[in-house]
Amino acid sequence: MSGLSASGLKTQIRNYTETDSNVLTDSILENIILNAQYRIMRDVPIDADRKQQSGNLVIGQETINAPAGALFIRGIQVYDSTTAITGANVWLEKKDVTYLQEYISSTETAKRGQPKYYAMFGGATGNTDTTSGRIFLAPVPDATYKFRVHYNKMVGLLEGDNTNYLSLNFPNGLLYCCLSEAYGFLK
Repeated sequence: MSGLSASGLKTQIRNYTETDSNVLTDSILENIILNAQYRIMRDVPIDADRKQQSGNLVIGQETINAPAGALFIRGIQVYDSTTAITGANVWLEKKDVTYLQEYISSTETAKRGQPKYYAMFGGATGNTDTTSGRIFLAPVPDATYKFRVHYNKMVGLLEGDNTNYLSLNFPNGLLYCCLSEAYGFLK
């Protein structure tokens, strides 16, 4: 099986489920295909989608923006250095926001230090740094440490007669996942 376009995938879904466009309309199939793509990208993270974003923490600021287009965060490294992303570093441990709020309830100077924990919160469209949610750090940084966020980026979605990475390289898995979503809808 070679690559699939969205229209070809819709045709195959209708053929396999033995339904027509009165039951599985284009808008319903677009949602099924979208849900299938998200499911594959979360459950089978592809190495080609792994990205990194680096920066400096701000003294006394307890949050940083999640990278634009991040599907999920794999981990965060904080370096002992304030000038280079080399040398000694620590991987932050992921915790719930409530844990971090109890761990350090203030940004006072005496309660600052090198971060040990992070938590995700917020989130919206994910299209830009400012709409991708926030990463809460604890303790609050006491220096402008260098950091690196490791994450999986959202790949281009399958729309219209276009193809994407999944439809070209994993068409049978995409079709199977779409059928799984479609049968759930049909029952």
